[in-house]
Amino acid sequence: MQKEIKIQPLEMKYSFSGELWKYKGPGGWCFITIPPALSKKIPGIHSVSEEGWGRLKTLAIVGNSTWKTSIWFDTKCDSYLLPVKSLIRKKEKLEIGAVISVELEFELDKWLLNSILR
Repeated sequence: MQKEIKIQPLEMKYSFSGELWKYKGPGGWCFITIPPALSKKIPGIHSVSEEGWGRLKTLAIVGNSTWKTSIWFDTKCDSYLLPVKSLIRKKEKLEIGAVISVELEFELDKWLLNSILR
């Protein structure tokens, strides 16, 4: 008798809103902090894809703009940070302090996919 295997679908797409803010240090990078509840959920599903310094590759969507980027976990705020590059801020007319709607899409990790398909 063959045993049935059920694979639960993984969440690969997330939507949230967050405030655009500028780092006060050199370089002046701009970020959106991913909400704490979502930041706690992401590693439970995507930790196998994590790279150095807690970095996870993702596809970000803001308005009509889509770009490949990475999110990083920041221990100071206990959440992931999404960097928003100048090109996107200009194209979408994003201002510091504005609340921005964001979608993040993650690819299924190749290692995980291979282990599921074996």
